[in-house]
Amino acid sequence: MSLAGRLGPLLAGLYPGRADEVRRDLLALASAWQGPIDARLSAHPARRLDAGTAYLITYGDAIRRDGQVPLRALAGVLEDVVGDAVTDVHLLPLYPWTSDDGFAVVDHREVDPALGSWHDVAVLGARHGLMLDLVANHVSAASPWFSGWLAGDRARAGYFLDPPPGFDTSRVVRPRTTPLVHRFPRPDGTTARAWTTFGPDQVDVDVRTPAVLLDLTDVLLGYVARGATTVRLDAIGFLWKESGTTCLHLPQTHAVIQVWRALLDALAPGVRLLTETNVPHAENVAYFGDGQDEAHMVYQFALPPLVLHAFVTGDASVLTRWAASIGPVGPDATFFTFLASHDGIGMRPTEGLLDDDARALLVDRAVSHGGRVSWAARPDGTPTVYELNVNYLDALAEPGADVGDVVRRGLAAHSILLAMVGVPALYYHSLLGSSADRAGMEASGINRRINREVLDADRLARELVDSPRRRAVLAGLRRLLAVRRAHTAFAPDAPAQVETVDRRLLVVRRGTGAEAVTTVTNVSDQRVAVPWLRGTDLLTGREVAELGPHGFAWVRGGTPPRG
Repeated sequence: MSLAGRLGPLLAGLYPGRADEVRRDLLALASAWQGPIDARLSAHPARRLDAGTAYLITYGDAIRRDGQVPLRALAGVLEDVVGDAVTDVHLLPLYPWTSDDGFAVVDHREVDPALGSWHDVAVLGARHGLMLDLVANHVSAASPWFSGWLAGDRARAGYFLDPPPGFDTSRVVRPRTTPLVHRFPRPDGTTARAWTTFGPDQVDVDVRTPAVLLDLTDVLLGYVARGATTVRLDAIGFLWKESGTTCLHLPQTHAVIQVWRALLDALAPGVRLLTETNVPHAENVAYFGDGQDEAHMVYQFALPPLVLHAFVTGDASVLTRWAASIGPVGPDATFFTFLASHDGIGMRPTEGLLDDDARALLVDRAVSHGGRVSWAARPDGTPTVYELNVNYLDALAEPGADVGDVVRRGLAAHSILLAMVGVPALYYHSLLGSSADRAGMEASGINRRINREVLDADRLARELVDSPRRRAVLAGLRRLLAVRRAHTAFAPDAPAQVETVDRRLLVVRRGTGAEAVTTVTNVSDQRVAVPWLRGTDLLTGREVAELGPHGFAWVRGGTPPRG
């Protein structure tokens, strides 16, 4: 079907009576961007997802060096330290911002000069696939879009939402406990009300206004022309607001993503959309659409808390039951799997998977490790745990555990990550074996700062030699990624079979026939015999008869006994 044909029904549902006008404007926008996008993808085509695909999640200024702009310092560490361990780099928002470590965006189209320039981004994109964030749901209260709206600029009319009398917000689902609507001063001395899902410095745009869709689409296509081979749609589930609804996952939100997918399919085949919706699994996977018309990837949000629960309890039963329900999605869609990120460990995805006692156990784990808990408000105003703010490697081990134990558990957890269906993403602090930054969290008062420490490039180089934790974690993860890269059994669309063998083990068999690989991870502190593996560990080159505490093995073939 032509692009115009795909857009027509979607826009008719979004903008009744104006669909033809909006389609005309979108097609004109597509035509304007086609040349720059063709030129960029001709020089640096989007790489097909395969067993070797691995993303690094990082801030543009995660690595710094005196006298060097951060994006260049990051490029140096990617070249000298990370090497071929990852194929793609997810640059968290690198635009001018005012709060939330980049997610309160002042100008979506510019790189924050404190980080570097679009040229520096292009240098990174010449060697790696590049993921950029489209923070579509909101802008900074300091954004020209919002200041123009406050000033009555006709060009910004309808860009933001002041819920009118009778607009029912009683069912709205939110990830914060701050007020849903805030007041802001206008230049004439009066005040205006605006919808603020995430707080007063992140003001939601109103995509019910066609001009907003066009502006966001222009930003999206601009990122592709600048080298993005993946675009992450941040907090996308909250995009569309309707009275009397939850204002989460509305059909119109899915239709907007389908509009963007249609545009990318036509202009930039191979460029991928990733939706960020930190919600229960069934809601999350709805963003695949039919597997060909919406997101190419969705986050596997249930994995981090379930893996942590398995290690805390020494019991993989819940993780095994859940993993058995996860299989390949299709040739054009897969999961974006991860354990740690710039945010905390989301707890909403555990709804229906972990009971209240199990969830409380994880909350206690985070607090006992010097971390914190972030809360959200239910529609009735009562609080509920939203995420755990703790360093993932630290959380896997007991407080005060020796380095060897932390490393063993950390690598074992990542063996699960790398065995699962999808493409893996490693947070820079996990790849580099970092500890929690409690001082940064306490000084800032921002819970998520516990896992967002900025690293000095020269000090990091020394610590990768002198620090057993950093050195062993990086070497172990590089080895896991190298073996994964060499075996097609780990391709995103390769079959996955999860076996119930022993509650202490997660057993995932990937691929079929002679290329199949059986991965086994011991989440307990006990030794577990695995005589049925009958093969050589691809990771160590040794025969495997048993797994020690938090041991793991990847064996070609292997015949797990049926539980």
